[in-house]
Amino acid sequence: MRLLLTISLALWLTAAQAESVRVLVQSSPLAGSQYYAVGAQWQQMKVGDPLDLIREPDNRHDKHAIRVEWRGHKLGYVPRAENRVVAAAMDQGDKLVARIAKLTEHANPWRRVEFEVFVEL
Repeated sequence: MRLLLTISLALWLTAAQAESVRVLVQSSPLAGSQYYAVGAQWQQMKVGDPLDLIREPDNRHDKHAIRVEWRGHKLGYVPRAENRVVAAAMDQGDKLVARIAKLTEHANPWRRVEFEVFVEL
């Protein structure tokens, strides 16, 4: 019985290692969307679409700045008040992935796009 449990555990661990595990790091509104491509790209964007996070350590407004892009179009930024943890993770070389979590037609640009950032383990 012990051998069977050991083999089962070994097979399960091997399968678990083959799949990457994602842990939610942050869920945020998109900052600055009114200044960038959200309006022009709105009809094509979908919940679940992947986003690219581009670190901008030389940004003159915020040394922790992280630009958010969708299919090569700049959509905005990770909010300044919420970007330090993600910036530190990126600077350490952690594998982060982001996706659109919510799209809402709203007069307030801070409520139009919400996105999630995950770390892959």
